[in-house]
Amino acid sequence: MRALNLKTLMLRMSVVVEKASTCDLEFADSTIQSDKALNTSNNFFEIFSIPVAWDVDIEGLKVRYRALQKEFHPDRYAASSDAQKRLAVQTAAVINQAFDTLTSPLSRAQYLLERKGISADQESYVTTDGVFLMQQIELREALGGVTRSDKPWLALERLRSTVESTYQNLQNEFQQFYSAETLDSAFNTVAKMQFFNKLLHELEQLEYELEDL
Repeated sequence: MRALNLKTLMLRMSVVVEKASTCDLEFADSTIQSDKALNTSNNFFEIFSIPVAWDVDIEGLKVRYRALQKEFHPDRYAASSDAQKRLAVQTAAVINQAFDTLTSPLSRAQYLLERKGISADQESYVTTDGVFLMQQIELREALGGVTRSDKPWLALERLRSTVESTYQNLQNEFQQFYSAETLDSAFNTVAKMQFFNKLLHELEQLEYELEDL
């Protein structure tokens, strides 16, 4: 199945976005005014008619998302033509991808960098930050020590609190670098965010394992 161009999908969604814009949301430029505006911007932010920025009103975004999701749910087009069914499926997929990207701090940061022409793929990233390298080692050791602790649940929660706090600080740091257009520093921060995001998922998995003990 050939995926439709995102601009084309956004044109088809314009009426729904305008309907969603009638909700009492504090979004700047909350209504897409014309097809021309849609044609000149090909990004996930415009799908929800919000500014391209790090700060996102997550609750407001959820309202927009539910409105679009309801309008383009494939079940609504069960009796439509095959072309309309395909469009509904493709549009729903783009809406979901956009929502997942913008609600995840890491994915949103990576997406913002990609829009600036910077590949956010950190797979081959090698940091020269000695402090961060030492921090990684210490946190990995702490993670491995949770199950060996006399009080594993307490050790888990303490470690999670540390990781969440550092992750939030990195998000604030990214916002500052991105706003100041110091994109190399923003990229380095995203690499650190990726480590802490992964560590949070590992802590969540460890919690499940502790429940089974």
